[in-house]
Amino acid sequence: MLRLKEKYNKIAGKLKKDQKLGSIMEVPRINKIVVNTGIGSFRDNRESVESFEKEFSEILGQKPYPRKARISVAGFKIKQGDLVGFTGTLRGDRMWAFLDKLIGTAIPRIRDFRGLENDKFDQDGNYSLGIKEHVIFPEINPNAVKGIRSLQITIVSTSKNKKLNKLVLENLGMPFKKEDL
Repeated sequence: MLRLKEKYNKIAGKLKKDQKLGSIMEVPRINKIVVNTGIGSFRDNRESVESFEKEFSEILGQKPYPRKARISVAGFKIKQGDLVGFTGTLRGDRMWAFLDKLIGTAIPRIRDFRGLENDKFDQDGNYSLGIKEHVIFPEINPNAVKGIRSLQITIVSTSKNKKLNKLVLENLGMPFKKEDL
């Protein structure tokens, strides 16, 4: 089940040689994966919120943390303290299992998929991607969902070097778009 973790351990040595790094510790490691989602217009329907929390916990493999509004926003009819979304931070074996599921099963199910964007690395070298439909994950039965939700996934790395981080993710199997030369 931790196929990707074993693969990382193999490619770390190869990347150290290829990139002429001084130590294996210079090869970027994945620290954690943070998955966020909002409940949007379904926040008034308690049954839909509970159903989505259950689905989200199945995707993560752990119980998600509920996010509450910090401030009131009259335009969205949100009061301070209202439930607005869920978040989950994955580390260790759960992180590797989720990443394996994301790369091997979920991403290939995206409709009209043409590759992940290359420019979604932030200044700290972390990669973020948005998933429009949570039903691409194998745990979710698309016929039983009470509403489609989007997910924001951030892969947090130890290195601030975007090029090296991208190389690690590519070697793990992330399907980035081919850059035009």
